[in-house]
Amino acid sequence: MPADVSEWGELPAAFLAPGSPSFLDFLAEHAPESLPGRRSLPEAGRALEIPHGTTIVAAVYAEGALIAGDRRLTQGNLIAHRDADKVARADEFSAVGYSGAVGPAVEMLRLFQLELEHYEKVEGTRLSLPGKVNRLSTMIRGNLGMAMQGLAVVPLFAGYDLAAEKGRIFSFDITGGYHEEYEFDGTGSGSPFAKAALKKLYRPGMSEDEVVTAAVQALYDAADEDTATGGPDLTRRVFPLVALITESGYRELSEEEVSRKARAVVDQRLRRPDGPVASAG
Repeated sequence: MPADVSEWGELPAAFLAPGSPSFLDFLAEHAPESLPGRRSLPEAGRALEIPHGTTIVAAVYAEGALIAGDRRLTQGNLIAHRDADKVARADEFSAVGYSGAVGPAVEMLRLFQLELEHYEKVEGTRLSLPGKVNRLSTMIRGNLGMAMQGLAVVPLFAGYDLAAEKGRIFSFDITGGYHEEYEFDGTGSGSPFAKAALKKLYRPGMSEDEVVTAAVQALYDAADEDTATGGPDLTRRVFPLVALITESGYRELSEEEVSRKARAVVDQRLRRPDGPVASAG
């Protein structure tokens, strides 16, 4: 039986008035207190008590873009969570991975997903990939006050550009500034080690199998050097989260697929703990 909504009354006029296709603009006008950037700031020095997430890597390859992350959340010197999902679908052709304060990051991600869905419903078409980057930049800038108190959110964005017919990745800073990265990038405390690994493993035009292996190797190296990054946990069956975005859309690799890659990497590291050697050619 359908729900009886006869007594709900009419929608408020704000929901029926024409305006910007941006859901964030709608909230700013009609419910500004709902925006994260409009809330009161926490006490300084309390940021270490908040769970934080690292490490995220992204890379472009022959068919599109990859984004992957470890699963660990930390709270100061403690492990707060072992199997968190820090990579998520933004819409059919884009994905976001986050490092930083978990609560604000999850809220920002959900608002971003809603922003893209709202735009598509109002305009009847998808927002372009550069448009998505601009919207995400605006949201990060709105979190600047929280970031200056230690609750920074630093996402990494990957998507398939339908107009350019290729995968693209973008990095951000806490002020909302962004840059396109043409090969690979990372964010989070383990990212310097992950990017150092990708420097020797990455090459343009990699296949899907090759780029997934390189990402898992890079996350392994990050976990090997950074205590906030979690490596493959064979006992608990906790493995990196890996997503691919191509002209066919967003696809998250299954646990079985990532497990095979991670186990192969672990087996290789038993013989060569420092990982594969870069090709001299």
